[in-house]
Amino acid sequence: MFQIQLTDCQERAYAALKGTSNVFVTGGAGSGKSFLVRYYLREKDTRDFPVLASTGAAAVLVGGRTFHSFFGLGIMEGGVEATVEKASKNRQVVRRLKKISGFIVDEISMLSGQTLRAAEIIARRVRDSDLPWGGLRVVAVGDFAQLPPVERKTSNARGWAFLDPVWQWSAFETCFLRTQTRCKDEEFMKILSMVRDGIVNEQVRSYLDAKTKAPPEDFDGTRLFPRREETERFNLRKLDAIDKPVQRFATVYSGDARAVENLKKYTPIPDELSLKEGALIMLRQNDPQGRWVNGSTGHITKIQPQKLTIELLNGRLCEIEKASFSMLDAEGDVVASAVNFPVSLAWASTIHKSQGATLDRMSVNLSQLWEPGQAYVALSRLTQGDDLWVEKWEARSIRVDPNVVDFYRQAGKTLEDGKATGALHQPAAETR
Repeated sequence: MFQIQLTDCQERAYAALKGTSNVFVTGGAGSGKSFLVRYYLREKDTRDFPVLASTGAAAVLVGGRTFHSFFGLGIMEGGVEATVEKASKNRQVVRRLKKISGFIVDEISMLSGQTLRAAEIIARRVRDSDLPWGGLRVVAVGDFAQLPPVERKTSNARGWAFLDPVWQWSAFETCFLRTQTRCKDEEFMKILSMVRDGIVNEQVRSYLDAKTKAPPEDFDGTRLFPRREETERFNLRKLDAIDKPVQRFATVYSGDARAVENLKKYTPIPDELSLKEGALIMLRQNDPQGRWVNGSTGHITKIQPQKLTIELLNGRLCEIEKASFSMLDAEGDVVASAVNFPVSLAWASTIHKSQGATLDRMSVNLSQLWEPGQAYVALSRLTQGDDLWVEKWEARSIRVDPNVVDFYRQAGKTLEDGKATGALHQPAAETR
């Protein structure tokens, strides 16, 4: 059993998590947010304190439920008021909210303010309490400098959760994880910090220009593309180039038909894995023993019906058996499962699908990006700059929403020893 070692800021955040206040755990990519939450959850009963995810893909990876399904939000047709009315009369929603003491919401940046506000009003109404969230304890985890809310755009403004009155009303104690646990390259960390803030100065330009070169012919890394079509074409072309027989493994699905269709959209493995000895693959689950992480890459050295032997790029040899990716319903019950080897071809990936992964080597296209935080998500997958190749880049792709910069700047003014407490304000008005 490997020894758990928390950084100083993780220790302070862990102390806050063991308290009673609502907590917002944030920090740059690679600062150990997910690790800290997993560590905290060892002593929690997820039936009393469930893990909710902002998207279906995140829910499958963390083994949790979606925020929308748990609160009965659906697609929020008709807006906040109609959503609150419908969910508050849903017996299952009422029962769920009355039997828990709190919850964790992962990847909070991808939940819009109105989504969070609707859920908070539902919690107060169902629990018949005027306290924030009806007295439930909320632990929010994420980084607003990464990917933005998933929402129907009605204007150019982003509906960040922290811009809605519900954020202040929730009175989060903010715990900022400042210590990098993924990256130990000081120069690269400085560049990442500036890219995170949307800064493109001479230092950033010089660094990225120096990295703009074609990877070597025998490049053993992952290329990140903005779009899925480019990714799939590249992976298939590289697989075809290996002069060995292809072996195919169909993903075995089970469960409710509708849930299975949803799971297919979110699981990190395809309907059918096409593999060859020598193929570069990416592991898509964390190893409980710490031998690899989601995003570790390596070459397949042997393929057996129920086992893959993989030589990781760090030199470690490991054997991988088939594993299950599950979708939970709002009650926390498994409604669909997908079983196959937890790997995907790793010559290429999309930037969005790489979020949360730690890559060994990477070549990336940083041109024509459209989301704030997208360039930062891509670059921050690495542990050191020596393993970075940039296909091409443009300054306009390095962007951050000014509201995010302001949010963290204001939070920084009140940070003491890595944490700050939000002020308590009146809740958003609602009709009872």
